[in-house]
Amino acid sequence: MRPVVVIPTRLGSTRLPGKALTEIAGEPMIVHVWRRGVEADIGPVLVACGDALIADAIRAAGGEAVLTDPALPTGSDRVQAALALTDPGGRYDIVVVLQGDLPTIDPAVLRATLPPLAEPEVSISTLATEITDPLELQAPQVVKIALAIRPGRTTGRALYFSRAVIPGGAGPHYHHVGLYTYRRAALDRYVSLPRGVLERRENLEQLRALEHGMRIDATLIETEPLGVDTLADLERARSFLDRTP
Repeated sequence: MRPVVVIPTRLGSTRLPGKALTEIAGEPMIVHVWRRGVEADIGPVLVACGDALIADAIRAAGGEAVLTDPALPTGSDRVQAALALTDPGGRYDIVVVLQGDLPTIDPAVLRATLPPLAEPEVSISTLATEITDPLELQAPQVVKIALAIRPGRTTGRALYFSRAVIPGGAGPHYHHVGLYTYRRAALDRYVSLPRGVLERRENLEQLRALEHGMRIDATLIETEPLGVDTLADLERARSFLDRTP
């Protein structure tokens, strides 16, 4: 495998406008995310930017950035567009997508997305955590994953994603952690597909891949990374990184 890490980001955020450049421990948040990608030691790290100010911040820190159309609808579209510009020959065949609002992510979590792709049938890999809180299980904002995982294994096949409680019956339930690693060909195919019936119904983009027969496998991890979506999340990230040597 020849992986590349791509971080899609833009300034337009409905819940926390401009958060990519929000200061944390003396640096813009997106620079911290870029550093976590470098620390994962998977491959080159590219920031796919919808805004020149973000690209300037990354380049000032010594990173590589590429400008993409700010109107692109999803992070996956932004990643694919950035790779089309920087790697048109397809040298990198595995694409690790690191969301731009995860400044405290453990680099080992990124590496955990790679093992499922050892199976040639897997098009996309992702992550999951076991749900232990009954309130989390019932919360519609928590995306659940019906994961066919055998006892003693840490990876399994994702059969469906939903905001409802799935699957039924006794046994563990899993929270989907929205980090994706694509085979390059799978990413190119995914962004070319029309929105699916179930994708529209559940408002979950990953269902588009399943509807079109693409296989997604997931690795279990212990703790969901902190995503910065609110001012409270931002303060938690600041507190954590202020304590980090």
